[in-house]
Amino acid sequence: MDPVALIAVIVLFAFVVLLVGIPLRSGTAEAADERERRDIEALQEAKRAKYREIRELEMDFRTGKLTLEDFRAQDRARRGEAIDLLRRLDALGATPAPVEDAGAPARAGEASSASRDGA
Repeated sequence: MDPVALIAVIVLFAFVVLLVGIPLRSGTAEAADERERRDIEALQEAKRAKYREIRELEMDFRTGKLTLEDFRAQDRARRGEAIDLLRRLDALGATPAPVEDAGAPARAGEASSASRDGA
């Protein structure tokens, strides 16, 4: 086979591969964007659920269902998990979701101890 013909066949093959590969690559980028969007939504829902857990824990403490020691230990663990979720959201570049009317949970010992003391 002539070397010029061989080079022409190789160039033609590369051109065909490039033409076929371009649409496939754009689909991969779209799939990655969709996957990232789903990850962000899942993390935001997990964050809302974690905030609910913390508020419920505070309510249990205020109603006397938990001792101060138990409350602090569980509160610390749940807040650590919430911080982890927030860091993961930041890593994905997620914009902060609007805060619900109930808001983020109060810091341990602030609102909880004030409510318990009757202040």
